[in-house]
Amino acid sequence: MSFRVSADQTDAWAVLRVSGELDMATCPQVRQAVHEAVADGRHSVVLDLSEVRFCDSSGVGVLIATRRLLRSCGGRLRLILPDHGAADGSHVNRVLAALGVRRLFEVYADAAAATDELAAPLSA
Repeated sequence: MSFRVSADQTDAWAVLRVSGELDMATCPQVRQAVHEAVADGRHSVVLDLSEVRFCDSSGVGVLIATRRLLRSCGGRLRLILPDHGAADGSHVNRVLAALGVRRLFEVYADAAAATDELAAPLSA
């Protein structure tokens, strides 16, 4: 599967859809997309990771750096991950949980929930 980052806008949210493997080779593309959104004045960002099939420590690092960047400018970060209770749940979710950093992120099931100001995040 090839790697891809695509950007969209839903209300006040920049939605960045990531697909493929999130690793040392592809993280710069995610970082660039986030920086472009922030430079355009969009400080509410959703990273849709539902199509990410692999995530290494570089991928986790870019997620934490994105969270830090958005918090520093008064922004918000939300992640979209498949149901972590499902047998084929998100690899990213399992990696974040194994490293003990899953609780740092607001996780939602889909873009509709992630961009809804009243929706509650999934529990860690």
